[in-house]
Amino acid sequence: MGRYVLRRLLQLIPVFFGTTLLIYWLVWSVPGDPFAGKCGERPCSPGFIASMTEKYHLDDPLPLQYLHYMGNLLTGDFGETFGQRPISDIIIQAYPNTLKLAAMALTIEAVIGLTAGVLTGLRRNGFLDNLVLVSTLFLLAIPVFVLGFVLQFLLGVELGIIEPTVRDGAPWVDLIVPGFVLGSGSMAYVARLTRTSIAENRRADYVRTAIAKGLPMRRVVGVHLLRNSLIPVVTFLGTDLGSLMGGAIITEGIFRINGIGGAVYRAIVTKESATVVGIVVVLVMVYLLMNLLVDLLYAALDPRIRYE
Repeated sequence: MGRYVLRRLLQLIPVFFGTTLLIYWLVWSVPGDPFAGKCGERPCSPGFIASMTEKYHLDDPLPLQYLHYMGNLLTGDFGETFGQRPISDIIIQAYPNTLKLAAMALTIEAVIGLTAGVLTGLRRNGFLDNLVLVSTLFLLAIPVFVLGFVLQFLLGVELGIIEPTVRDGAPWVDLIVPGFVLGSGSMAYVARLTRTSIAENRRADYVRTAIAKGLPMRRVVGVHLLRNSLIPVVTFLGTDLGSLMGGAIITEGIFRINGIGGAVYRAIVTKESATVVGIVVVLVMVYLLMNLLVDLLYAALDPRIRYE
């Protein structure tokens, strides 16, 4: 198992440097004046432009700029904005809120999606199965911003059950509805994927053998059927955390959550390329760590995988 983990960790190194190089090149290759609007209505002075160009190595070739950036990044220095604010402060302030929102969305989609998928996979073509299929189709069809505004208005403004906007610090109780909105589409996919996987594996020989041995149905489903059916679902859930964090800008805007979505949007509008790169690099780290976790869960669900 240790060699399996080590091999996976070594595979992450070239992926990390390759993705960060691509991100850095895409962000800093965008045409335009990076100093436009940085000095108010008047153009920036030549001295300011010269000092900023030297500080951010903007006169160097792009590969050399990337090496300077990665050298600082590996020491924990994400750089500064053009306004001299450390980018690490922006990340520390924004990332916990988005991470909590994404974790809430992932928990909701996993619990509700897996439960609905297992129940409908065991009893196909019944009332519950049709209800879940229609509900998931509805969630996939309705845009996230429409669902967010509707729930915010009905539950927050009309009924007063929830706070219309999330309070400072993003307490967990305030994130239940935003988490449901953010994870609604993925929850529908999880339910459908689990339903299909359960229905296919239920006809497998090992399930029929377990039933023939007289094992309780709870053990057949929980130990044999569910464990083998979870591999594609775990793949989706593992990679979905990064997608939820990167795609939370609409949900954060509706419920006024101070997260990375708004931070990235403001950085793009103000052409703070270093801020965009720093935030997205942390997203890449989340993706890679979740992929590693998925690989380890693969090995736990099916021990044969670690020997391949």
